[in-house]
Amino acid sequence: MAMATDVPKDGFRLSMLVYDTRYRSYTIQIVVLVLFALAVAWLLNNTVQNLEARGKEFNFGFLWQRAGYDIGQQLIPYSNDDTHFRALLVGLLNTLVVAFFGCIFATVLGVIIGVLRLSKNWLVGRLMTVYVEAFRNVPLLLWILLSYVILSETTPNPKDFRLTDEMAAAGEAPAASMMFWDSVAVTNRGTNIPSPLFERGLGSVDLGLFTVNLTLLAVIAVIAGSVWFNRRLLSGARARQESTGDRPVTWWKSLLILFAPITLLLLAMGFHLEVPTLQGFNFKGGILVAHSFTALLIALTLYTAAFIAEIVRAGIQAISRGQSEAAFALGLRPGRTMNLVILPQALRVIIPPLISQYLNLTKNTSLGIAVSYLDLRGTLGGITLNQTGRELECMLLMMLIYLSISLSISAVMNMYNNSVQLKAR
Repeated sequence: MAMATDVPKDGFRLSMLVYDTRYRSYTIQIVVLVLFALAVAWLLNNTVQNLEARGKEFNFGFLWQRAGYDIGQQLIPYSNDDTHFRALLVGLLNTLVVAFFGCIFATVLGVIIGVLRLSKNWLVGRLMTVYVEAFRNVPLLLWILLSYVILSETTPNPKDFRLTDEMAAAGEAPAASMMFWDSVAVTNRGTNIPSPLFERGLGSVDLGLFTVNLTLLAVIAVIAGSVWFNRRLLSGARARQESTGDRPVTWWKSLLILFAPITLLLLAMGFHLEVPTLQGFNFKGGILVAHSFTALLIALTLYTAAFIAEIVRAGIQAISRGQSEAAFALGLRPGRTMNLVILPQALRVIIPPLISQYLNLTKNTSLGIAVSYLDLRGTLGGITLNQTGRELECMLLMMLIYLSISLSISAVMNMYNNSVQLKAR
């Protein structure tokens, strides 16, 4: 027997897809999805028709054609007889190395400047403010060009390092000299630094598309293993301190774990440095770091550090002053308070916007084309595009690579962000 309070159950009607809140959201999502699919289909069809009208077809076969151009800065072997795909790999590695070092240097510099902006010293605080405002409000491209001009125009010629017999007899010194115990030479052609060599290297393995250096892999594996064991050591010491209140001495064990294995490996492989020497009209030996790379790295570091400094300052100010006062009451000095109390808590505020700065720095490496730095933009999106005439394929491939790099950075930083967040109990 039906009760009077029971609500009669109506059958399904099409109007419920619009007026019933239980189905309206699904209706809107389906309509938007269909419209998006139609727009993509129209765009692809229009692109294919335009390519056919111009006598072109959509394919990536050009990647296996001969590149025919040289790349000055390269981390893997490359010549102009290699393919455009090989040139793409060289450009990609050039992009990644600038982004990697840029993120590290900008973070270190940004944290220091952000902390100093909060200094009670009036002069220090104002100087850091001037730095932040100057670099944030001038376009990055101008800083890149300025850095390149300074490096190219203010550095000596290689001939200025030469010591002739007449100069030696007269007791005169050359106009320019090498730095760091005569191991580094900065000229208007680039910076010559020592290169690592191994008398008993492990060789390499050719995988077709690229060559794997087994010596480098062994060094990386040993360093990674040492860092992992050191983290285990510190975790064990921290656990013992929390359980017993006694902190064991670990500094000498950490030094032994971090440096002994890699030192033994380098000695076993006969590690030594090849120092550049002046021969003829230029320096020979070592590694030549182009001014385009140095200028791009300096400009990206200084520019991004200004934004990171503001992020760090905001994160520190977000922490209650009671935390500092409690640390001072326990006898901690200001430096220890900042390192042990304030910054670990401020990371929860700092990391999310810091991810955006890392992404911006990585994408801004494409501005290196202004100083002839052949990264991904200069190779695939520059010379390869102009030589092959494959504008659509090059642009789509370059966009996909930048998207993959950005998503990878976001994934890694989000994992770290989750590790420092407060855990609900």
